Amino acid sequence: MSGRVLPCSPQEIGSLFLFEKLSPEQLGQLCSKGRVEGFEPGPVYTEGDPATCFYVMLEGSLVLSRRVGGDDVEVTRTSQQGVYAGAVQAYLGDRVRQVYANSMRVTEPSRFFVLPAEKFAAFMEEWFPMAVHLLEGLFWGSKNTQRAVGQRERLLALGSLSAGLTHELNNPAAAAVRATATLRERVGKMRHKLAVISQGSYSPEVMANLIDIQERTAERVAKAPTLSPLEASDREDALSDWLDDHDIQEGWRIAPTFVQAGLDVDWLEQVAAAVDEDLLPNAIGWLNYTVETELLMDEINDSTARISHLVDAAKQYSQLDRAPYQVADVHELLDSTLLMLSGKIGERIKVVKDYDRTLPKIPSYPAELNQVWTNLIDNAVAAVNSAGGDGTLTVRTALEHDQLLVEFRDTGPGVPREIRDRIFDPFFTTKPVGEGTGLGLDISWRIVVNKHHGTLRVESEPGDTRFQVLLPLTATADETPEEPA
Repeated sequence: MSGRVLPCSPQEIGSLFLFEKLSPEQLGQLCSKGRVEGFEPGPVYTEGDPATCFYVMLEGSLVLSRRVGGDDVEVTRTSQQGVYAGAVQAYLGDRVRQVYANSMRVTEPSRFFVLPAEKFAAFMEEWFPMAVHLLEGLFWGSKNTQRAVGQRERLLALGSLSAGLTHELNNPAAAAVRATATLRERVGKMRHKLAVISQGSYSPEVMANLIDIQERTAERVAKAPTLSPLEASDREDALSDWLDDHDIQEGWRIAPTFVQAGLDVDWLEQVAAAVDEDLLPNAIGWLNYTVETELLMDEINDSTARISHLVDAAKQYSQLDRAPYQVADVHELLDSTLLMLSGKIGERIKVVKDYDRTLPKIPSYPAELNQVWTNLIDNAVAAVNSAGGDGTLTVRTALEHDQLLVEFRDTGPGVPREIRDRIFDPFFTTKPVGEGTGLGLDISWRIVVNKHHGTLRVESEPGDTRFQVLLPLTATADETPEEPA
C-alpha cells in the first residue's frame, strides 16, 4: 500500500536513533534516495509479499502481525519514534528470499521514512562495510549452527529411539526363543507319554475318549478366563488336593499349569470318568503336556505379534515409503511415538491417553508431526524426572473450535513465568550443559506454525504444565494432501 508523499527533512530523520550518527551529507543522501510517506489507518504491507522497502516510523502507531493458520497473531504494537520494519535484511541480497516476514498496519494517521530495499542495501555496503560483514557472518553463522545442532539433535533422538526400539524388540524376541526351546522339550515328552499309553491294552473307544478330551482341553486353554491372584491360589489348592487324592505324582507342579489353562476340579472329574483308573495318571500327564504346549504356542504368538507391532510402529513413526504430505490420523502418530519412546518414558511415569476418537483425519506432514510429539514428550519426561521421576504424562486430543487440539500434560515443576516467553527461542534451554540443544521447541514451533499453519502454546503452573498443539482440519489452498494407501 502506498501513502501520500510528504517533504523529507534531513534534520527530522537525523533525530531518530537509527540515523543520529550520520553526517549531514549522508542524511541528505537518504532524503534524496528515500521519501516520507503518510498513511491512513490500515495495512502498509503484507507478509509474504516481495520486500521492496525499509520503513522507519517518524510518528504514529504501528502493529506487526504474523499469519498463523487462519488468524493474524499480533507480534508488536508500538508508538515509539524510530522503530523500523520491512526489508531489514536487504543487505543479504539474493542469497536470502527477500519477502516481508510479517504484516504491518497503522492504527492512526502515521508518517514513515521509506527507503527502497536496493538503496538501503547500497547505503549499508558503502557506509558500514564492516558492520555488513559482521551481520552477514552472524546471520549465516546462526543458520549454520542451527542446522548443525538440529542435525545433531535429530541424530541423538534417533540413537535414543534406536536403543529403545532394540530394548523393546529384545524382550519379545528372547521370550519367543525361550518358549520355542521349552516347546521342543514338551513335545518330546508328549511323544514319549503317547508311546507309553499306546503300549497299554486299551480299547479304541478309550483312546478315542482320550483324544476327544485332549481336543476339548486345548479349546479350554484358548478361552481361559483371567483370575485374580486370590482366585488362582484357591483353584490351585483345590486342584492340587484332587491330584493328590488320585495318586497323581507332582500334583503341586501340575496344578498351576491347569489353573492357567482354565481347568478346574469339575473338568478333572470328567477326565477321570472317561478313562480307567489305571490310565488316569498317564492321561493327566499327557493332558499336562497338551496344556503346556498350547500355552507355549500362545506365548510365541504373543511375542511375534509384539515384534510385528513394534516394526509397524517404527514404520509409522518414520513414515517410510509414504507421501510427505498426506491425510493422517493423529492418534496413530501419537501411539507410534509413545511406543517408540516407551523405553525413555520408563515405568515410573504413568501414561494416560485421553483421545477423542471421533476426530477426523487431518492433512499434515506426519513424519514432522512425529518429531513434534517426540520433542514435547521428551521435555515432559525430563520435567517429571527433575521432580523425582514419579508422575503422569497425559496425552489428550479434542476439537477446539475449528482446529484439532493435541495436548501434552505433565506433573513436573512447571515453566517459570519469567522464561515462558523465551522457551520457543532458538538455543534457549533450561537443561544442564550437554543435555539440551535448545532447538527442540524452536523446531516444533516452526513445524506447527510455519509448516502446518497451526499454533503451539504453553500453559503452566507447578504440577500442571500443558503444551498445546492446534492444527487446522483442512489443507491450505496451495497444498493438496495425498490419501494414504
